[in-house]
Amino acid sequence: MSSGSAKTVHYRNDLRRLTVLIGGALAFFGALLVVVVAYAGWSANTTAVTRERQLVENALDQSVSQVLDQQKAIAFWDDAVVAAQRRPIDVDWLETNFGVYFHETYGHDEIIIVDGANQPIYANINGELSDAGAAYANHRAVFDRIVNEARTGADTSLRRRDRAFVESQGNYNALLGASFGRWAGHIMSVDGEPAVVAALSIVPNLDPNILHGEPHLLISIVKIDDAFMAQVGSSLLISDLTLSDRVLHDGDRLSEAFVADDGAPMGYLSWTPRRPGQALLIFILPLVALGVIGAGVMTYVMIGRLKNASGELADREAQSRHQALHDALSGLPNRHHFVERLQDCLDGLIQQRNNGRVITAYIDVDRFKDVNDTMGHQAGDALIMAVASRLSAHLTPEDFLSRFGGDEFAVLRRANDPQSATELAERLRRAFEEPFDVYGQHIRMTASIGISMAPEHGASPAELMRHADIALYQGKNQGRDRAMVFSTDMAEEVERRREIELDLQRAIENGELSLHYQPLVSCADHRVKGVEALLRWTHKTRGDISPAVFVPVAEEAGLMPALGAYVLNRAFEETKRWPELEVAINLSPVQFRHVDLVDLLKRLVAEHDVDPARIVLEVTEGVLMESTDRNRMILDSIRDMGFRIALDDFGTGYSSLRYLCDFRFDKIKIDRAFVTGIHERKRAMTIIQSVVTIGRGLGMDIVAEGVETEAEASVMRLVGVTELQGFFFSKAVPADGVQALVDKFAAPEAAPGRRLDPLPQRKSS
Repeated sequence: MSSGSAKTVHYRNDLRRLTVLIGGALAFFGALLVVVVAYAGWSANTTAVTRERQLVENALDQSVSQVLDQQKAIAFWDDAVVAAQRRPIDVDWLETNFGVYFHETYGHDEIIIVDGANQPIYANINGELSDAGAAYANHRAVFDRIVNEARTGADTSLRRRDRAFVESQGNYNALLGASFGRWAGHIMSVDGEPAVVAALSIVPNLDPNILHGEPHLLISIVKIDDAFMAQVGSSLLISDLTLSDRVLHDGDRLSEAFVADDGAPMGYLSWTPRRPGQALLIFILPLVALGVIGAGVMTYVMIGRLKNASGELADREAQSRHQALHDALSGLPNRHHFVERLQDCLDGLIQQRNNGRVITAYIDVDRFKDVNDTMGHQAGDALIMAVASRLSAHLTPEDFLSRFGGDEFAVLRRANDPQSATELAERLRRAFEEPFDVYGQHIRMTASIGISMAPEHGASPAELMRHADIALYQGKNQGRDRAMVFSTDMAEEVERRREIELDLQRAIENGELSLHYQPLVSCADHRVKGVEALLRWTHKTRGDISPAVFVPVAEEAGLMPALGAYVLNRAFEETKRWPELEVAINLSPVQFRHVDLVDLLKRLVAEHDVDPARIVLEVTEGVLMESTDRNRMILDSIRDMGFRIALDDFGTGYSSLRYLCDFRFDKIKIDRAFVTGIHERKRAMTIIQSVVTIGRGLGMDIVAEGVETEAEASVMRLVGVTELQGFFFSKAVPADGVQALVDKFAAPEAAPGRRLDPLPQRKSS
């Protein structure tokens, strides 16, 4: 056999083995795919049934909490307590406010009130006034069990169904003071039929002194009938949810045993569950099977085309080239392709030697990260594709659109008219006028645009792209949603910020920053009760640099953790000079995210031997809005160490009363925006009075910031503020001037505000 024939046989044997290998692999993975699709359909159906079963059970639990919430509307009421304790019994009042109200408003079938000795004193059965003793006796076994639980605590033999009410009651207790209210609620067998049976103590909501002895109990029965189940089914979008005494074998209906909380069988809950996997099993699975068979046939055919491998290889090389120059998500040219095209345009500009220009525009989608964080990365990808499509539609065929990655796009244009840059910016702006449709949601987005032009702003791709990026950065700094054309001033501004960043880093390392302290004056005795530490920087050549300038630079450069630690260390060190004063220190949200704040505070307390009770750590709403478990744990740990915590700038941003419930604060600092000109703004005064009332009611001190006039100080003291801070008393002074300031305020008639008449301080409730 010739060598050529041997090679042919060897090739054929290799091809046969390859065919067998590919065929076997295809059969295996095809079968695996069929199994996966079948399992996915079955799993989807099973998951849907399990979820609906849990939803039905949760809805029944919720119905118990709902009845308790309905009872609370009257039971937690001072007038109800007085009426229930009145002897002789005012039946008309009880009938109007309990029986008629609960039956006609909420559809309660039976309403019974028992006194502190658990003796029935009032009953309304099906909307009619009834004999209380007989009504109670009809269901004594059930009532005794419910009453006993409401009096003594949870009955462990009965299932708990009132978790939603317990959570809402926690907020109610904290706000209204009804902490001695007790309750019980279950689904029980009443006359052989299921019913919600709930008991709630009748207690005052304002004046606890009106309650004498053990509180009365309000008992309600709401029967679980067809109307009840229809309402539950409607809330769950299950239109055929029913309760029957037997298992229903009707098509695809599902029947689940329904057992009362005391273990009594109540029949069967039946409904037709959703089966999202049926489409997979009925339609997709056969198609997949056919696809697997088709793939096998196609593979067999493709084996015969191996001789065309060279051509296919060329195609793959071309595809690889395309992928190397295009973005995988949007299909647009990528950065590498953009740079190549930009270089070609610049070369052509040099060769033409005319008045032509090459325009480079950077586009950055504003707040794209918010979409990713709130709707998920898939929604973010969909938005990117929508933006790419919208930009392509608004540009001319001669414009070259590219995606650099993330939410960044770039446009390249050759033009002869200098005004073409303005026209391009307008086209890009119009692309964002209409909202984007992302998974059925209409989202309005804006974009910041930076533009540079050759030859004015550079003759190389690197220069033009860097200058366009600088212009884009300037647009974002000026509030986003705008187009900026590069200028030399922008480059100087970037360089200036870079110099400040480097100088600030050295200043932190060399200890060149200082703290000034502004006094907090007590409204009770006009003395300095504490001071707030404020960071100052006197540059060797630039002079005083405002925190409004260098703090944003520190945030962008990632210097806030080091800067925050510097402030804490310096403040702890200088605090020892004034053992009778509190010292307030601001904490940045960055310190909660990137610094082991608790360990840092422990180390500084030990190093400087400072009493944490003298330190007030001020946090802004930026920390609270994140509301992460980690932030909550950090605040709790700081409080456990003995530090006091203040909520700074209250009244700005997204101020929420929920913060006052979820977090424990020692102080609230009212923002200066509410204080300025307060004597001429009645609405602002009303808001501050409300904040003071709530804060003092929760045991917090109230500090008014930005007090600049005697009138503002008088009004703040009048509404009950405990401490005042502002230029009316003093600007921030260096550490060496604090003691003199304290002595000045201690001297009679020597300090600002001393001439104000003293006002009695309201006690914290």
